[in-house]
Amino acid sequence: MTEAGYPFVVKELKRAEPLSEAREIFRGEPTDVLTYPFVVRDSRGHVHATGAGRAISSFEFEYVVFRADGPVKLNLPKKAAMNGLAGGNLLVTLAEDWMPPGNISFAAGSLISYDLNEWKQDPLRARPSLVFQPGPRQALSGLGATKNLLILTILENIQSKAFAYTYDQGAWSATPIPLPEHANVGLSGISDEADQAMFTVSSYLRPTSVWYFDAESKSLEELKTTPTAFDASNHVMEQLEATSRDGTSIPYSLVRPKNAKFDCTIPTLLYGYGGFQESLLPSYLGPVGRLWLEQGNAYVVANLRGGGEFGPQWHQAAQGATKQTTWDDFIAVAEDLIRRNITSPCRLGAIGASHGGLLVGAAITQRPELFNAAIIQVPLLDMLRYTKLGAGAAWIGEYGDPAIAEQRAGIEGYSPYQKLVAGKTYPAPLILTSTKDDRAHPAHGRKAAAKLAALGQPYFYYENIDGGHSAMANLVEDARQLALKYTYASRRLCSE
Repeated sequence: MTEAGYPFVVKELKRAEPLSEAREIFRGEPTDVLTYPFVVRDSRGHVHATGAGRAISSFEFEYVVFRADGPVKLNLPKKAAMNGLAGGNLLVTLAEDWMPPGNISFAAGSLISYDLNEWKQDPLRARPSLVFQPGPRQALSGLGATKNLLILTILENIQSKAFAYTYDQGAWSATPIPLPEHANVGLSGISDEADQAMFTVSSYLRPTSVWYFDAESKSLEELKTTPTAFDASNHVMEQLEATSRDGTSIPYSLVRPKNAKFDCTIPTLLYGYGGFQESLLPSYLGPVGRLWLEQGNAYVVANLRGGGEFGPQWHQAAQGATKQTTWDDFIAVAEDLIRRNITSPCRLGAIGASHGGLLVGAAITQRPELFNAAIIQVPLLDMLRYTKLGAGAAWIGEYGDPAIAEQRAGIEGYSPYQKLVAGKTYPAPLILTSTKDDRAHPAHGRKAAAKLAALGQPYFYYENIDGGHSAMANLVEDARQLALKYTYASRRLCSE
């Protein structure tokens, strides 16, 4: 196992053989995140290549293809990922700018392809071609291959669109799939035997629906919609922008009452993540709507740097030594909500989970006066020891390594556990974790609660015995945590 707790040895096992007869065919390093096997298989089930991938860090990879004349290490950049086959081409996504041999260059965030026959003949000399290159406010969000088509979902200013790509005479061409606009479009299923696909379409105020697309008959239909969970008729969604400390515009979605009076009185929960190139996209608010919005309150989702809403550059702008940028962006959104008179510090709460729990911890230790509530779920909080807890060693690529003095200094500048100090008043956080969380270890939440107690600061703490990183193992536990969170938020932010 690697230091992060994942396998780094790949073995081959024939069907019906005992495990003891498995033959080692590749070995990574204990310092990797993990090593894994892969198979390049087309829609008809034919295997064209096998190999192993090394996740050197959370965002850097090396690929080896097993050939008759021995293993071949592919000459891809480290921030690249193999994505299967489509239209007789091998697909690769790039998370960094790349100039391969041949006087051609590709921008970070691009999708490129290799002619499969040329690649199989010599993967080191095969020539890549461009499938998709994002514009300034675009990002590739999903892909999949049907029998003859490549289906892409693309974000444009945090709005989703879907396209069907075809490959003909050495070039790719795109046709829009006219799914509903101003919603999050996700590719949920594809057919290997026909040019058919399924999509989920969701927004904050409309229930998620499932759509069926058939390119052969050119049909597109809505198949089913999830039940309505709350009355959304009194709310609207706006997309606004805040200005962060360095002048960058940070978009955020505000779901608020239609008849809201901007007099600083709307109880508001601000949600964020901003890490690991994960995008926060519209999804039906469901229980949040029932337990929070229907009471006349507001909910905000911030699209912070560190996420993937605008591609790899958006992530890399708040990674490692620049991680403070994520916290600055979140604080800027909080300040913007107050500046617009939507809410006020006594009516504003922060909420986040996992990396988002770290985000909330950083926000309330750096700017406690901005918030009157903080819901911190399955968090990372002691960042000077995070690599020793749970799966923390896997995330050095995101935060840096506290064992290296120069990197430790940057991490120490924001680590919430160390930033809990005497003489400050914090917004009585609600800390939620799980005894069985093997990713963000419960020690993070436990230590923060203990330190708040030692400082004489009020706090609320709930540790579920089951549930792993979700901190819940069934619907009853899910309901209990929802009740805890929104009872807490209502008492902190809605009382006179």
